[in-house]
Amino acid sequence: MCGIIGYVGSDEVVPVILDGLRRLEYRGYDSAGMAVLGADSIQILRAEGKLRNLEQLAYQRPLHGTTGVGHTRWATHGAPTQANAHPQVDASGGIAVVHNGILENYAPLRRELLEDGVELSSDTDTELIAQLLGRETGPLGERVLKVLPRLVGQYAVVAVSRREPGTVVAFRQGPPLVVGVGTAENMVASDVTAILHRTRRVIYLENGEVAVVRADGVELRDRSGALVERSPETLDWDAGRVEKGGYRHFMLKEIFEQPDAIRNTVRAYLDSSRSGVNLDGLGFSGEQLARLRRIHLVACGTSWHACLVAKFILEELTGLPTDVDYASEYRYREPLLGDDLLVIGVTQSGETADTLAAMEMAREGGALLATVCNVRGSSSWRLAGARMLTQAGPEIGVASTKAFTTQLVALIVLALALRSSRGLSDGLDRTLLTELQRLPLAVEEILHTDRALYRLGTEMLAEATDSLYLGRGILYPIALEGALKLKEISYRHAEGYPAGEMKHGPIALVTEGFPVVAVATATATREKLLGNLMEVKARGAAVLAVAEADADGVRQIAALVLPVPAVHRLLQPVVAVVPLQLLAYNVAVELGLDVDQPRNLAKSVTVE
Repeated sequence: MCGIIGYVGSDEVVPVILDGLRRLEYRGYDSAGMAVLGADSIQILRAEGKLRNLEQLAYQRPLHGTTGVGHTRWATHGAPTQANAHPQVDASGGIAVVHNGILENYAPLRRELLEDGVELSSDTDTELIAQLLGRETGPLGERVLKVLPRLVGQYAVVAVSRREPGTVVAFRQGPPLVVGVGTAENMVASDVTAILHRTRRVIYLENGEVAVVRADGVELRDRSGALVERSPETLDWDAGRVEKGGYRHFMLKEIFEQPDAIRNTVRAYLDSSRSGVNLDGLGFSGEQLARLRRIHLVACGTSWHACLVAKFILEELTGLPTDVDYASEYRYREPLLGDDLLVIGVTQSGETADTLAAMEMAREGGALLATVCNVRGSSSWRLAGARMLTQAGPEIGVASTKAFTTQLVALIVLALALRSSRGLSDGLDRTLLTELQRLPLAVEEILHTDRALYRLGTEMLAEATDSLYLGRGILYPIALEGALKLKEISYRHAEGYPAGEMKHGPIALVTEGFPVVAVATATATREKLLGNLMEVKARGAAVLAVAEADADGVRQIAALVLPVPAVHRLLQPVVAVVPLQLLAYNVAVELGLDVDQPRNLAKSVTVE
């Protein structure tokens, strides 16, 4: 949610800010703005709506300077208006602030400032931070240390002062901030994608830390004011991977990147002979694994669907009871924690606020804490004692695709590692490892399917206001994920349901021509699924199915079959989801919608 970019160096700052904000557009936003430090003033530009409105304003009213901050806002406190856009300034206009997150003590702080006679010009909690900083004295970094104890909630803040024209100050509690270390220039951003084209050397800020950033160096302090020594790390992401590379949309590019992403994720965790799993150095100790008796998986959104699939796999391969929780609910149900429990936080960004909160509670309760995430150095990566990196690379499209399939693969690999630690390995392990290495080829085969085959399904779903997605067993979560993809980017209502439950309510929705999408690859329950499909077809439903090309029983029922190659039953979720991704994408394009930046959604949800 929201995007932050700050720069100090020798280049004109406006193009740097606009370029950085453009690279952060995928996070979701409804207004944008920037502050540029001039000779003796702070120059502010703010605009409602898309970044192009701010760009047009910048052309009409050119600003000049080499230090500044920019922001794309996703509205929380206050409507998405120009007055509520960031940056926000203090009463004197001498300090400007951009901010991601939410202040939980917004109401008492606002009341205090109003009672003291401060005239507030916005409805935002961000302005309160600027006003508090403006009421303190001293250099901006010292003011921040004085104000920090007064802020309650989740925040990532970057501030500038007209009295310090070559300085940007950043601090955080919750949402991420990263400092990019360059040559005679330094940057601050909420996401490395904003700065990757200028530097790959970064410093991730920890909670409570304050960074005073100048062109010639970065000074870190903790909330007590003590100096913090931390060397930059070098990212292994290539800047070219955050470009569209000739594809119409990032989402389509990322769907087609899945074979390589899966291949890289599998190879990262194989031993040298490629016949076993090697998790050495990832924080999983043999003693801890031997003590395990239970597993909890916590996640949100698409990652939660990956966890639902993983429950089937983990319980079958390891014999360990596995619970799956929405991270937003986990810490409010008082789960039974202890040192015999493995809690795995699954998150694409590694910054999802609810998942991080659930992970922190699990750690405090004595559980072995692990994460499966896509961003090395992210908050979940640093919080967990054990971690697995999905090798998906940057994912820009808001609707997750390659992050989901690589999460599935990483969790399968983890299940095999736990199986080995429990002395359960047998021929099934070798079979699965062989099949995992062939899996990228299976996904490539799907991606080379004749696009004309998707035309009928696209038309059926684009013309319908509602649809039902059905699956059974390990494929039921894929029905949920397929329905979610359609909702996210086409704004068409779709509901995922276990097919066996369909008669307990959802069948009442079925009328003539009602689309029913079935995940119908070869499993032990396919015959039962076909019976469920016969019931909806008898009531006039138009059935679309994902199944193997030779699935004659499915073809007798479905108006359209999107073919997938035959793979091991535990790997079917990976191949079955790809046609559903393509189907949702095609529907959104058919409707002329913004595929990469769907309304009201953000790539990384950094507030509860």
